[in-house]
Amino acid sequence: MWVFRGGVMIYIDRIEVVNVLAPHAAYDIVRNFTADYDKALIFNKIHHELNQFCSAHTLQEVYIELFDQIDDHLKTALQRDLNALAPGITIQAVRVTKPKIPEAIRRDFELVETEKTKLLIAAEKQKVVEKEAETERRKALIEAEKVAEVAKIRYRQKVMETLIGKRILELEDAAFVAREKAKADAKYYAAQKAAISNKVKLTPAYLELVRCQAVATNTKLYFGNSLPPGLFLGSCAFNCVAASTAGDARLISRTGGPPLRHGDGSTM
Repeated sequence: MWVFRGGVMIYIDRIEVVNVLAPHAAYDIVRNFTADYDKALIFNKIHHELNQFCSAHTLQEVYIELFDQIDDHLKTALQRDLNALAPGITIQAVRVTKPKIPEAIRRDFELVETEKTKLLIAAEKQKVVEKEAETERRKALIEAEKVAEVAKIRYRQKVMETLIGKRILELEDAAFVAREKAKADAKYYAAQKAAISNKVKLTPAYLELVRCQAVATNTKLYFGNSLPPGLFLGSCAFNCVAASTAGDARLISRTGGPPLRHGDGSTM
């Protein structure tokens, strides 16, 4: 029977201790503690250590929370004392059976354990719900990030298309300006060359030749009572004839044709 810090008594049916006595220390230990050395050094001592442990802890701790540590605690405490009192004895293992407690307390413990189990189940369910919510939140976040990334990519693509279109227009404008400039330069160069050529070609003799050719290629007919005043005939070759028929005077000037004839058939 052991009493706890709260004053509750429990019963432990069995405490097993496995120990080994070294051969070289057997004589001294048997001489000092008789052949029942384990009773004096171990079993009596283990009751004391167990009482110390129970008095320092509550029933909840010994019966549930720290029960799995009792074996190691007793083994360590016994071995520490044996190393001081009887070197040569080694504790191999200690096993304490489950304590028996009053029925009313046991039922309370069962209720507590049931409530704890329910609480743990509820906590686990809450964890599952929280995990599912977290999963949904992560899915929503990933989806939103994906949409934002796609929108960003599309925006960048649109900006690039706009910049490329602007650049194409700039290049087309530059090419058009270059073509027009080349045309203007060509026209200017042709005009400049024509002016130089004309300056070289348009001599007084050439101009006289051109004037004569222009006059010679024109046929002029004058009708009326008299020739126009100031009519001038240059040094070019002309065939001229004056005809008078029915009181009319007629002058025919032509180049390259047959001689003109008067009304009476005579030639000039």
